[in-house]
Amino acid sequence: MHRKTHSTGLPTPDQVLDFIARTPSAVGKRDIAKAFGLHGADKIALKALLKDMADAGQLEVGAGRTVHKGGGLPKVAVLRVIEAGDDGAVGVPDNWSQPTPPPRVRISERRPAKGARHAALGVNDRVLARIEEAGSGYRAFPMKTLAKTDEFVLGILRREAGGIRLVPVDKRARSDLAVLDAGGAQVGDLVLAEPSGRPPRQHARVVEILGDPFAPRSFSMIAIHAKGIPQRFPDEAIAEAEAVAKQELGKREDLRALPFLTIDPADARDHDDAVWAAPDDDAANAGGWKAIVAIADVSYYVRPGTALDKSARERGNSVYFPDRVVPMLPEVLSADACSLVENADRAVLACHLTFAPDGKLLAHRFTRATIRCVANIAYEEAQATHDAGTGTWADVLKPLWGAWGALAKARAARAPLDLDLPERRVELDETGKIVAIVLREQLDAHRLIEDFMIAANVAAALALEAKKTVCMYRVHETPGREKLVALKDYLETFGLSFALGQVMQPRTFNGILTAVKGTESAQQISEQVLRTQTQAYYSPENKGHFGLALGSYGHFTSPIRRYADLVVHRALVRAYKLGDGGLSDEAAKVIGRTAEHISMTERRAMEAERDTTDRYVAAYLNTRLGETVAARITGVQRFGFFATVVGIGGDGLVPVSTLGDERFVFDEGTHTLEGIESGMRFVPGQRLDLKLVEANAITGSLRFELPLPEGDDGASRAMRRDRVKMGRRAGQSRIPKGVRRGR
Repeated sequence: MHRKTHSTGLPTPDQVLDFIARTPSAVGKRDIAKAFGLHGADKIALKALLKDMADAGQLEVGAGRTVHKGGGLPKVAVLRVIEAGDDGAVGVPDNWSQPTPPPRVRISERRPAKGARHAALGVNDRVLARIEEAGSGYRAFPMKTLAKTDEFVLGILRREAGGIRLVPVDKRARSDLAVLDAGGAQVGDLVLAEPSGRPPRQHARVVEILGDPFAPRSFSMIAIHAKGIPQRFPDEAIAEAEAVAKQELGKREDLRALPFLTIDPADARDHDDAVWAAPDDDAANAGGWKAIVAIADVSYYVRPGTALDKSARERGNSVYFPDRVVPMLPEVLSADACSLVENADRAVLACHLTFAPDGKLLAHRFTRATIRCVANIAYEEAQATHDAGTGTWADVLKPLWGAWGALAKARAARAPLDLDLPERRVELDETGKIVAIVLREQLDAHRLIEDFMIAANVAAALALEAKKTVCMYRVHETPGREKLVALKDYLETFGLSFALGQVMQPRTFNGILTAVKGTESAQQISEQVLRTQTQAYYSPENKGHFGLALGSYGHFTSPIRRYADLVVHRALVRAYKLGDGGLSDEAAKVIGRTAEHISMTERRAMEAERDTTDRYVAAYLNTRLGETVAARITGVQRFGFFATVVGIGGDGLVPVSTLGDERFVFDEGTHTLEGIESGMRFVPGQRLDLKLVEANAITGSLRFELPLPEGDDGASRAMRRDRVKMGRRAGQSRIPKGVRRGR
């Protein structure tokens, strides 16, 4: 079988395999030659030996012409995760050409360095890992997590002279791909494709056809696929949900005589929380209040370690789009058995609260209870009924508003970050067509529910701390110095001072916001203050919540749609011996990894929701191409500036090349573009009219230009632009001596 060697120094096949097994890193022919001291003709003989071993199945050639034991795995490989849970992850080789089943590889997820955070692995994640043999199997040590977009590309098929090409929907994609296998898809279809090869010779194969990209309800599907959001529950999880939804509520505190209300958006798909309040009848707390925040008892239905629990953890949270919701739990639970619908007995975890007249929390306790909500009402209805003082639920709302008056005093005393940033809401008709894009009105009813939920979340954290047990905290750290310096420089452009040496508190930023309230620059300064803040995340370590000015803050109030809240419920059930469904020992041990994972899924959901809204905005504005719209500059760069349509949203670029026939200089300190000759300036926050020239509903991107002066048909601008380009190619410059771009 083996060719005759030309050197007595040539290793035997067994020696080669032994060297590969003992070497911790990937091994190539050069490594083997160096290890055995081979030179000249010996290297030629080694090449022949390795080929013979490969032909015999003793060796396999991997990436980068490395070699590894035949039938096994290379020292470095891409794995696809097939199982992920509290006890770790299991993967299989992403590419496996052997006739035998691919080996299962236990993935060792090492803890991050102190202070660092990374997402735990989930099913279908791909990871580049170092592989080691462990007994009769393998163990993998992750080197890099590969994004889903590295594996699949979402795009639209287009026909060009060279054939069919895939145009990615991701606005960050730099090029399209040649399609070798359309898989039955037609030109114009939205598809999911698997890329192969390397740029510029990369091509794609269609693996899933999603249909018409411009059809109603397609925009959310783009985000679901682009972000890799799980949307199908395993059959086992569905079966479990249907079974547990039918179970009896069990022995509980009976609170059905109290008139609980849920107050939610008019289009709410589920109801996690209900509230009730009354004046405290204890003479020692005259003027104080007692209240109950009743939260759906999801831990009673979703038990640790079940298929239902694993699918909920994988999703991490529900994702809400204008046209649909991708729920964390199957609908038989999320929209029915666990949802606190009116006039039906429901299982809850009840947070009993006692407030002083100034809103100070005097006492709290948790029980498992049964409630019967008297109504599910919308924020607008609650506000109108309270303002009128009459109506079906006026007597129930009055004490709620009274208790909120105390909570509002406590909020004012601690002075949390008070950002006023409008939220866009997409309104659709029954067919999914966009009717309007409006800004959500902020009512006192919204603030009331928010303050009740904050009080319950604080109570949950304090209750778990009292038992010295694990808690899933919502952490929002103090802004870092680098961001504070950037804010200081930014505020100076508005003539505002900002001292870096002071102890940073939310009221520090509130002072800035108050100073600019009512001015044209108020909104962009609010946005800059928001960008200065750190990103909130989940952690078993309590680092406080800077934005809310709270020392201990958990998430307890939304277990139907947030896994973090379900973990807190389980911890309370276990700590206070409230029955079955408490946090397991195994889950408590890996709560840090769970926190990392659900922090990632939350960011994924936020990006998907934002991107979908941007697509709806672009589709809505597509009917106004060529029109002049009121806009506000949101950012300035060397290559142009970004702007948003006032009252609607959506971000679009105005390229510097379209600003005229003069050279514009970018000032990095003030983020300003200024024309050398005209002195025309573009700065963040500036209001101006822009012509909408492009609105891409698939990518969610817009493009603007400055409107033409009256009497200008566009030809003169084009001619001037061409002369400028020709001058630049000839080396001419319109910048006076001593002036440099970006200075």
